[in-house]
Amino acid sequence: MANPYGYLEDFVNEMRSNGRYAFSLQEVRNRFEQSDEAIKKALQRLKKKKEVALIRNEFYVIITPEYRSKGMLPPSMFVADLMKFLNKDYYVGLLNAASYYGAAHQQPQVFSIITTKPSLRNIDKDGLKINFNIKKSWDKESIVKRKVDTGYINVSSEELTALDLVNYYEVVGGFNRVTTVLEELKESIEVNKLIQISQKYEQVAVVQRLGYLLEHVLGDIELSDALYACLETKDFYPILLRPQKNKPDSMITGNRWKVVANVEIETDI
Repeated sequence: MANPYGYLEDFVNEMRSNGRYAFSLQEVRNRFEQSDEAIKKALQRLKKKKEVALIRNEFYVIITPEYRSKGMLPPSMFVADLMKFLNKDYYVGLLNAASYYGAAHQQPQVFSIITTKPSLRNIDKDGLKINFNIKKSWDKESIVKRKVDTGYINVSSEELTALDLVNYYEVVGGFNRVTTVLEELKESIEVNKLIQISQKYEQVAVVQRLGYLLEHVLGDIELSDALYACLETKDFYPILLRPQKNKPDSMITGNRWKVVANVEIETDI
């Protein structure tokens, strides 16, 4: 008896041969004259065989044989298609970006994507964890096109990654983790690029905190001096290193960054 779902298996194989590992339900609808019920039954059959996985409503990824035991593809293989499907600008950031520069210290358990409003629900299913972090805007020149098996993905540069790690410190596990990653990441940061990106970064407080960490915790005078030159052209005020609701009685900082060191930093290196 002929396989009634063969058309969809052929479609999936064709996608793989063309270097694509993701597709939408609408693509299948456009391709085949089948009812929605028939298509969904065919997709359900492939899901049971762990040949495809549903990532987001109407968005599927193709699970290749080498990843079938894990039941999921690495996010880097489909993130560009996913964000195109969601019609959202994006870049891969935080610890995942740092890992591309050899500075994650350990393999991140969550895949971090920076994107714009409106907010997106995080994905946590079948061993896949994707967090969507919101930012109003970013400098396009601070995004790097990184080659992966399926093409190219957007990744934050070393300099933007450093600033974002400080900005989203809670997401990545606190300032100890941030500083540990910065210890390795700073070796590949270029002074001129850091100045350029810091001047355009929305939150001046993030530049202050990064400068403080580079100078007083990591002892990098070259990078910290470059950051301070950016601050000299801006108005900035005393802030806490780690934001908290109740400010201490005294906001005397004792450093040029005007940062109150209200948390003790210990790196893992």
